[in-house]
Amino acid sequence: MTGEAVGTAMSRVDGRLKVTGGATYAAEHVIPGLVHGVIVSSTVGRGTITAIDTSKALALSGVLRVLTDFTGVRLAFNPRQVNFFGQPVAIVVATSLEQAEHGASLVEVSYAALPGLTDIDSPAAVPQPAPGNPDYSRGDADAALHEAHTVVDNNFTILRENHNPMELGSTIARWDGGKLTLWDKTQWVLGTQREVAAALGVAVEDVRVISPFVGGAFGNQGRTWEHQLLAAFTAREVGRPVKIVLTRKQMYTGTGYRPTSRQRVAIGADADGRISAIVHEARTETARYAQYAESITELSTFMYGGPNARTQYRLVPVDVNLPTFMRGPGLSTGAFALESSVDQLAHELGIDPIELRLRNEPAVDESNNLPFSSRRLADCYRAGAERFGWSQRRAVPRSREEGDLLIGMGMAAGAYHAFGSGTDVLARIHDDGTAEVFTATSDSGPGTYTSVTQVAADALGLPVSRVRFTLGDSALPRAPMHAGSQTMVSVGSGMFTACNALRDGFVRMAVVDPASPLYGVKPADVSVEGGRLFVTADPGRGETYQQILRRRGRPSMDTTQVWEPGDVGKRFSSYSYGAVFAEVSVDESLGLVRIRRMFAAYDAGRVVSPKLAHSQALSGMVQGIGMSLLESTVLDHRDGRVINANLADYLVPVNADVPELDAVFVNGEDMALDPIGVKGLGEVVMVGVPAAIANAVFNATGRRPLDLPITLDKML
Repeated sequence: MTGEAVGTAMSRVDGRLKVTGGATYAAEHVIPGLVHGVIVSSTVGRGTITAIDTSKALALSGVLRVLTDFTGVRLAFNPRQVNFFGQPVAIVVATSLEQAEHGASLVEVSYAALPGLTDIDSPAAVPQPAPGNPDYSRGDADAALHEAHTVVDNNFTILRENHNPMELGSTIARWDGGKLTLWDKTQWVLGTQREVAAALGVAVEDVRVISPFVGGAFGNQGRTWEHQLLAAFTAREVGRPVKIVLTRKQMYTGTGYRPTSRQRVAIGADADGRISAIVHEARTETARYAQYAESITELSTFMYGGPNARTQYRLVPVDVNLPTFMRGPGLSTGAFALESSVDQLAHELGIDPIELRLRNEPAVDESNNLPFSSRRLADCYRAGAERFGWSQRRAVPRSREEGDLLIGMGMAAGAYHAFGSGTDVLARIHDDGTAEVFTATSDSGPGTYTSVTQVAADALGLPVSRVRFTLGDSALPRAPMHAGSQTMVSVGSGMFTACNALRDGFVRMAVVDPASPLYGVKPADVSVEGGRLFVTADPGRGETYQQILRRRGRPSMDTTQVWEPGDVGKRFSSYSYGAVFAEVSVDESLGLVRIRRMFAAYDAGRVVSPKLAHSQALSGMVQGIGMSLLESTVLDHRDGRVINANLADYLVPVNADVPELDAVFVNGEDMALDPIGVKGLGEVVMVGVPAAIANAVFNATGRRPLDLPITLDKML
């Protein structure tokens, strides 16, 4: 892939729209005749509804309807019973948001409450196998542990983390006869289209989902939630367009979270640090009415070489709302336990943590015996160590002090599965020399508008300023969910394929046209730059896209192309990798842990947009700081009420928590995975960050953090 755009540190092509308010988010679309819906949430965690008194709400001026019967829409749970605290039980519809909110506060719901179970540590909580996550074993890990020279064996806990994106869950629904349009916050317009159609019993082609801008999601809009379905249902019931926007409090029970987890990791090694056995057992909470599972133990099966490994993952169904994807789902959780354990092993053996990891670099993925499509993790270790100044780390804990502060350095590795999904792209060039490209992906913040436009511009031989990318509409060609770090692999490859085909179509049109200066030239001898096709060996001989189209009297020319990943997943083990370094200070008298600086090196294949990639890396560190030191959702286990369902009590990183951060990307492409050589970045930048911070805390204090977040009470 050649050109001037890819690899250039560009600012966002949609940046001006966002900073000037020109980007329209789900709740901001102006729809004539719009009314407002407000969800009434349950105030018990389990039971049945015995009565709902709507009279006071209906007596209010502006209140149009109060819906209490959800017959006609299929929800994930049985709405006739209460499955979790905060479950939607009614919807108040009014001509203004204030009237709807007031009306919702007046709806009186009576319950026959039942005892609930919300604590996965309760003796009554019964673990069960996790779908799609079978137990894994090679060799005899338990026997190898007994025979190992050194063994570390710890239990880890991570408290639930809730999503707090800037944009709340928002949906506007409008029916035109039997046709439904949703202006929605979603990471997958086509998935939402299908799920809404199925829930309402209508044809998929009768539903259109529009979502051009998403104000942060990080996985929480990777599935369709009840407020989206209920907005469509309510609009059909009242015969008017309806807007539903969750409150910040409702986000804690309405759109999922990173589940509470419990993990055990045991590692055995010989005196030289060669790992002989890894055992990784994990369990997480899930809802009773539906299941959500993560690949928590995945890294332990392949990250380090060794003849013996065993993993087991279990779900614990309890009376809570459903968990969901959260940046680096599963692997961020698993990496904390695995990488903390590897750090402890290195400490007990007296081996530098990087050296121990290098000694255990596998030649192939030992979980499936597949070769790696590319693996430059060792390069990440070396690049990160040099830039971070790892050689200045003191191996003995508690050996560096600055006044009342203990100072420590730590590092951890991370990886995230690299893969692609089938994508269709429509590419078009107009007779004014501009191009438009279309596919139904989303952009929830990483900069898809920009990076995919860069790919298109280079493939078409146009400047970025003359390429317009349209996305976020289910009426556009097929694209996968904007999640799992697959967008650049999938959509980028689809864009590359379609734009190459369109450019080549113009070349073929020119070389067979006697009126063209390119007539008779072999297509392989034609280059395109700045929208002009020319003979590579004779640049003065050529013509523009405009000239070709106008000579033929055509306003435009387009093509729709399909990209599929093929069987690459059966032939290779493909991951993005990273090495994260952290320096912390710990005030021992206060138990206060502060980040001083962080650095990371990543192997993410070709970096299409360095400025955006660097931003992604820093954002992963910030989010990792939250997971490590601040974020936890506190439940009242009597009913599952979220006690800190607000941004005053649920702590997220602020500027004072974010120190000096930086990252680099090791050189390399992964041409086995896709035609543009990318591997994905958005998830891997989160994996490894909590472990690096925890390992730095150990280096500072000699105390091994086994529980996240690392709060004051755990350090005193």
